[in-house]
Amino acid sequence: MAVELCLLLLLLFCGSTVSEVQPIYKPPPGTLDFGFVPAKTYDTGAYHEPGPIGILFKIVHAFLYLVQPNPFPQDLIRKVAQQKFGNTQGDYQKPENVVLTLQAIYYEIGFIVSAALGLLFILLLPLVGLCFCMCRCCDNCGGEMHQRQKKNADCQRSCFATFLFVASLIISVGVLCAYAANQHLTSQVRGAKKLVNSNFKDLKVFLNDTPAQIDYLVSQYNTTKDKALSDLNNVGPLLGSRVQEQLGKEVRPALDAALTMAGAIRETKEALENVSVSVEVLQEGTERLHANLTDVKMHLSNTLNDSACSAAQAASTCNIIRNSLNQLNINANFSGLPGVSSQLAKVNDVLKIDLSSLVQKGYAAFNDTPDLVVNQTKNILSDIKNVLESIGSNISSFTKTLPVQKILADLTIYLTQSEAYVQDYFPVVEQYDFYRWLGCLILCCMVVLIVVFYYLGLLCGTCGYDKHASPTTRGCISNTGGNFLMAGVGFSFLFSWVLMIVVVLTFVTGGNVEKLVCEPFEDKTLFKVLDTPYLLNQHWKNYLSGMLFKNPNINLTFEKVYSDCKENKGIYTSLHLEHLFNINEFLNVSMYTEDVALRIEHIQINLSKIILLDEIGKENLLNFSSSGIDGINFGAYLTEINKSVTKVDLLSFANDLEARADQLPKGALENALKGHANNIRMIHNQQVVPLEQAMKYVKARSTLNQSIRLLKRTSSELMVKVKNVISAVNAAQLLINNNASLVIVQETKKYMDTIVGYFEQYIDWVKESIAMEVAACKPIANVIDTAVDIFLCSYVTDSVNTFWFGLGGSSIFLIPAIIFAVKLSKYYRRMDTEDVYDDVETIPMKNTENGNNGYHKEHLYGIHNPVITSSVEQW
Repeated sequence: MAVELCLLLLLLFCGSTVSEVQPIYKPPPGTLDFGFVPAKTYDTGAYHEPGPIGILFKIVHAFLYLVQPNPFPQDLIRKVAQQKFGNTQGDYQKPENVVLTLQAIYYEIGFIVSAALGLLFILLLPLVGLCFCMCRCCDNCGGEMHQRQKKNADCQRSCFATFLFVASLIISVGVLCAYAANQHLTSQVRGAKKLVNSNFKDLKVFLNDTPAQIDYLVSQYNTTKDKALSDLNNVGPLLGSRVQEQLGKEVRPALDAALTMAGAIRETKEALENVSVSVEVLQEGTERLHANLTDVKMHLSNTLNDSACSAAQAASTCNIIRNSLNQLNINANFSGLPGVSSQLAKVNDVLKIDLSSLVQKGYAAFNDTPDLVVNQTKNILSDIKNVLESIGSNISSFTKTLPVQKILADLTIYLTQSEAYVQDYFPVVEQYDFYRWLGCLILCCMVVLIVVFYYLGLLCGTCGYDKHASPTTRGCISNTGGNFLMAGVGFSFLFSWVLMIVVVLTFVTGGNVEKLVCEPFEDKTLFKVLDTPYLLNQHWKNYLSGMLFKNPNINLTFEKVYSDCKENKGIYTSLHLEHLFNINEFLNVSMYTEDVALRIEHIQINLSKIILLDEIGKENLLNFSSSGIDGINFGAYLTEINKSVTKVDLLSFANDLEARADQLPKGALENALKGHANNIRMIHNQQVVPLEQAMKYVKARSTLNQSIRLLKRTSSELMVKVKNVISAVNAAQLLINNNASLVIVQETKKYMDTIVGYFEQYIDWVKESIAMEVAACKPIANVIDTAVDIFLCSYVTDSVNTFWFGLGGSSIFLIPAIIFAVKLSKYYRRMDTEDVYDDVETIPMKNTENGNNGYHKEHLYGIHNPVITSSVEQW
């Protein structure tokens, strides 16, 4: 516990290099990469794999469950611990204590009954053995060297031999289990030195690795500082761009509208020029076409006035042709369209001022916002950098004042002394374990001696048995087998009670340790009992926190500490050391960020020098709105544009004229009309078609159409549009001149919170590292697991339980082995007397001469083989 307390103090100072602060605003700053806290891997594997003997362990656990199926008595143990009865003589007579006693007896009833049976075995078997010996000395209890002849004697002998052999096998298996458990415990004790050394090594790593982790946490402040300095050096792109972005939500649309209006002025000029040129082209083309069509129409009319048209056959055709002459005329007349020269002149006057250049100057001035921010924050940012440097100096100087090295040195000395103590006394442990091993081996040898006598008796008796020999003439080997069996019986009576004493003691001890310590430790029920309020100390609610912090009201439990250390969490978190030393008080980020925030808040940025659009540009926009393009008669233009060039298709008209000429009689009239048709085709081919092919007429018409529509769109509410643009520019300028400070304050706060956010990331990372990585207390959990789960339970308890299980089974089966051995020995040993039968009547006869109730004693007759006589022969 002293070691753990020292380790807690160590981590207490380790945690003093970090702090925590709750931010007012948590922006999403760039994620900082602090790398990984240097950590060593621990060698100790606090887990024991018993190997093949684990099967025996499971069997013993199952047997213990049969003996004690009741769950761990948490409530009973709590009540017993809290009652603390037994201090006075009358405590046991209190009703509540009587109930607890009965509950304890009920829980231990399996062990009590088993132990009672063992004690009965210990008491009765020696007594029975003594009585058995005395009885046999009086020629009773099988002591009489006479075997009565029975018809089923062979069957009985075989059964007794089989039963004895099976019992001997079971005893052999039991003694093998006990021997294996004895050897396993010894081998584990000898190998425990490596595990102990591994635990000490991990504890040293735990101590030696902590300063490097502290230094790494402190050094990573430079990552935070470098990132903050980088943002300060880029205040223009960061803060300036943010301010520009917020102001740009109104400034850029206003400038874009003004730039769009400048483009509209240029497009209007181009449209007016296109309209002027297109109208001239169209007027010239249509006038020339009109003159040619008029000439054709005149000559055609003169031809139709010829006398040949007066004939009956040609009159109707000539009239039809004469009536269609009105179609030979142009349809669209561009001569009457109004000109746009006055509007074009005014627009040209407007274009003498380059409005686009003025707007671009506004863009350039607005885009210089980041540079303005940089120039106006040089002095403040220099102060902030000095503050960041001072924070790093304070952290480094504070860590140097911590007595970490001294604490580590003291703990290392204590740990070295403890290791030396263990190393010095480990040979003593091995020596005592050797005595234990030797004693257990002697007990196993006792059982082995008995089993060997039984096996030798069975072997000699079975091999030397002659079914033709009479009981008094059995061979030496058979007789030796019987003697071996009786020797085994004698040693069974001598050793069995000693074996059972050891079995009972180890059974009660090992079984209760398994049920009351090992099993509840494995499922953490034991920790729940230890964490019971006011259990270990009637004045402390939580014993662990009361012992460590002298404050039993802190919710610190054995189970939580063990679980956290098992998960390799930091000891600062596992033991809640913030109650002993709050790391927030050392490195409260507000202690340092307040200076940074205060200096950032003092940033004053003046953007009044930014001019989006001067008065000349605004005047230019107003002049454009009064250029008169909205007074153009767009309807007249669109009406003429939508008309066809001629009233009739000249090619179709010529083909129709030629067809009608074919209807006339052959002669000069027909030829003249066909000549006029060819002339019309020539006009179409030489004037219309080339005009269309060169896209003079069509292009002019198309350009005119587009230009008129563009001018119509532009002129629609032109004055309103210009006023809206000027209003938007004025509003944006007003925002820059008067309300930019509010935007600057908001963005400056976000910029400040971003800088502070880097510190908060650092603090969060340090807290997480302290909680999970710095001084991870896995070695402490390994020490507990090694002491309880491995040494006490896996090594000692499981081995002891397996030992008494095997030895106890062997001792129990000594009882049937004794019975079968005594019964079987009568069939192997050489008897002093035997039954005598009559050959005729085949009934036993009393030989009064012998005086032994009909028995035949061979020493009286001086013969070795029995003489079976009949009444006739004797007579």
